[in-house]
Amino acid sequence: MQSQHSSNTSHSAASPVPTQVITTTKAVDPQRQIQYLKNELKKAQALAALGELTSTATHEFNNVLMTIINYARLGIRNRDDASRDKALSKILEASERAAKITSTILAQAKNRSESMEPTDLGAIINDSLVLLEREMRKYRIAIETELDPNAPKVVASGNQIQRVLLNLLINSRQSMSEGGTILIRLHLSSDGKYVELVVRDSGSGIPRETLPHIFDAFYTTKDGPDESGKGGTGLGLAACKEIIDSHHGRIRVESSVGRGTAFIIRLPVSKDSKTAS
Repeated sequence: MQSQHSSNTSHSAASPVPTQVITTTKAVDPQRQIQYLKNELKKAQALAALGELTSTATHEFNNVLMTIINYARLGIRNRDDASRDKALSKILEASERAAKITSTILAQAKNRSESMEPTDLGAIINDSLVLLEREMRKYRIAIETELDPNAPKVVASGNQIQRVLLNLLINSRQSMSEGGTILIRLHLSSDGKYVELVVRDSGSGIPRETLPHIFDAFYTTKDGPDESGKGGTGLGLAACKEIIDSHHGRIRVESSVGRGTAFIIRLPVSKDSKTAS
C-alpha cells in the first residue's frame, strides 16, 4: 500500500506540467502566417517559371542538335564540294544559334539577380525571343519588334521581368490558334519617367465582362494546359501584376473581341540612366 500511495503522490506532483506547457505555447499570428504562405507561393511560382524556361530551352537546343546531326550526315554521305559547303554552312548557322541559347540561359542563371538594379529591357526581349523562336514558328506566329535602341535602363529584377514577358508572349500565342502576329514595342514615355513595354497580338481578344478579372488570382478562361503543357492555372497574369506592382510600375490591358489584345507595362527609369542622359 505504501508503494501505491507513493506512486499516487508522485503522479499528483507531476500533474501541473501540462498546464505549464500550455501556457508557454504561443498562438500563430495570422498575418505572419499569410505572409509566409505568400512568400512560399512566390518561390513556387519562380521554380515553375524556371522549370518552364528550362523545358523551352531544352526543346530549342534539341532542335539545333538535330539540325547539326542531320547536316553532318549529309556532308559525310555526299563528297562533292557543293553538298559539303551547304552542310557546313547549315552546321555553322545551327551552332551559332546553340551559342545564343546557351548565353541566354547563362544570363538568366548568372548575370541577372533577383535584386533591383539598372536593367536593359531590350536585352531581355531579345533573349526571350531566342527561347521562344521554335515555339512561335511551330504555331505560325510572326514576331514584329519596334525597340528604341536609346530606351534607358529601368530599375528592375531581370529574372522577374523576363518571367512576365514570357508569360505575356505565351498568352498571346495561345490566343491565336490559327496563327497571327505579335508586336513588341519598347520606348520611353512622353514624360521621360518610364520605359513602356507593349505586347500586342492579333488574337481572339478578351470579352468586356472578363477584363476586370484577368489579374485576379486563380481566375482563368482556359480549360487547362495546352498541348505544350502551358497555361490554365490562373496564376500567370495575377503573378505578372504582383511583380510589376513590386517594381513600382503599372500594367494594364486593352482588348477588343476579334481584334486582339495589348498589355502595356510601364517601369521607372533608372536614376543612373537619367544621369547618363
